[in-house]
Amino acid sequence: MSRTRTALLAATALVAGATGTAIAAVPGDAGAAAVPCTVDYQVQNQWDTGFTASVKVTNNGAAKSSWAVKWSYIGNQKVINAWNAKVTQSGANVTAANESYNGTLATGGSATFGFQGTYSGTNAVPATFTLDGVTCNVDSGGPTDPPTDPPPPGNRLDNPYDGAQVYVNPEWSANAAAEPGGDRIANQPTGVWLDRIAAINGAGGKMGLRDHLDEALEQKGSGELVVQLVIYNLPGRDCAALASNGELGPTEIDTYKTDYIDPIKAILADPKYASLRIVTTVEIDSLPNLVTNTGSRPTATPQCDVMRANGNYVKGVGYALNKLGDVPNVYNYVDAAHHGWIGWDDNFGPSADVFKQAATTEGATVADVHGFITNTANYSALKEEHFSINDQVEGKSVRESKWVDWNRYVDELSFTQAFRQKLVSVGFDANIGMLIDTSRNGWGGTARPTGPGARTSVDAYVDGGRYDRRIHVGNWCNQTGAGLGERPQASPEPGIDAYVWMKPPGESDGSSKAIPNDEGKGFDRMCDPTYTGNPRNGNNMSGALPDAPVSGHWFSAQFQELMKNAYPPLP
Repeated sequence: MSRTRTALLAATALVAGATGTAIAAVPGDAGAAAVPCTVDYQVQNQWDTGFTASVKVTNNGAAKSSWAVKWSYIGNQKVINAWNAKVTQSGANVTAANESYNGTLATGGSATFGFQGTYSGTNAVPATFTLDGVTCNVDSGGPTDPPTDPPPPGNRLDNPYDGAQVYVNPEWSANAAAEPGGDRIANQPTGVWLDRIAAINGAGGKMGLRDHLDEALEQKGSGELVVQLVIYNLPGRDCAALASNGELGPTEIDTYKTDYIDPIKAILADPKYASLRIVTTVEIDSLPNLVTNTGSRPTATPQCDVMRANGNYVKGVGYALNKLGDVPNVYNYVDAAHHGWIGWDDNFGPSADVFKQAATTEGATVADVHGFITNTANYSALKEEHFSINDQVEGKSVRESKWVDWNRYVDELSFTQAFRQKLVSVGFDANIGMLIDTSRNGWGGTARPTGPGARTSVDAYVDGGRYDRRIHVGNWCNQTGAGLGERPQASPEPGIDAYVWMKPPGESDGSSKAIPNDEGKGFDRMCDPTYTGNPRNGNNMSGALPDAPVSGHWFSAQFQELMKNAYPPLP
């Protein structure tokens, strides 16, 4: 139950009318200047032993370049962390002082900060607040009875995307806006990729992690905001490809921990950022490689065999989940490949088992996993509407077609929802949510089929009707004909927390030819449009666009292609 009460303190100035009747001055009245400040203190969430609160202070006096709000509790409340203010406590007395970025408080201006606290017994609202030593009037309230059910551990929400805007990376936005027609999508939220140690503090003139989080606070204002980060720097990274080989060698697990994950955690744990909802996408393409590209598989590589033998993919992911999961406002989503990678029977279950292994090593538990993300930086169509896995043509199942190739799934949504259930069955929380990267899986434009293919054969039926126009589902680099997919949105389907653009559209998957660089990124023939393939793409042509830069760099031709082939179409 929630109740709100208003109390005008005795110190509030009274203005005498002509009849001698005293009236309280309110902002906007002739006597408003006599009310030096107001404080709105709201208990937002409350459970048996803790609570969160929001405080808004409005300055009605002279403009300030710094400020401090003070109050005293009559109970045993203790502030344990805060955001948008430096909060200290001595006994019952609390002081909240401005941060460096919000010290200016104009006449009539307001500042808002929040905090998390503990209590036992009654969580009474403070009766008196001061701004720089001057008593304010107060509008205070909030929940006074604990809810029946406590909030999730760390006060995490079931779905961090619900009720929130999502961070727009100003660097990506500027690149998009500079393209002809790019202003149509330049305000879309995308992921921030931390793909090497130098990216944490900023490299090559780019924003570092703190820069992005500070900008996120500005974008947040008084609302709620999700920030999407890609954690991507495992030792021996991307053992089945070369375009995204990382800076750390296969054995450098200690460097990964101390020089990469630990500094990221320290920044995310700064109370300054506690009001942000921070979504981490943890180590793309790593764990599925241990299932599909090792041992006697025809797709196996020596590099992936090394990573399975030394265990550093599993250890690295476990360590990242453990450390980042300690930050109450961080939501970890583990990368779970896509339907064209682990949708087959011999990949589906074993992949879930490897994810469970990683989530229970290096101090991590399944509680450190808020969900999973599929199709990251990939092109798998969200929904194939012109054929289903249950269809038959000329006595043959769709599964027998060359395109589906005995996979259990024909699109990303059906796979993601089914894989969620499999993950729950191996021990992950029943409330885990899934993300699907829709940044490049729209497959619109003139090549988009409007109906099923001819029923002359199962291949004609599937190939004529499929939205995904790749030559082979194993093609992954800068694909010709791809388009922007569904715009980012929260809770689009059951079990799906959000459609996201985790891979920023217009950033290359890899270079079309060898390009020297200091980012640890190699040349993968799958990014060469003349390449005739390998077992992982059925020995087909790569389908890659020509003249691409190294991965992560801006690729104007790809960006234009994605806009041209967007589905839903752009205005």
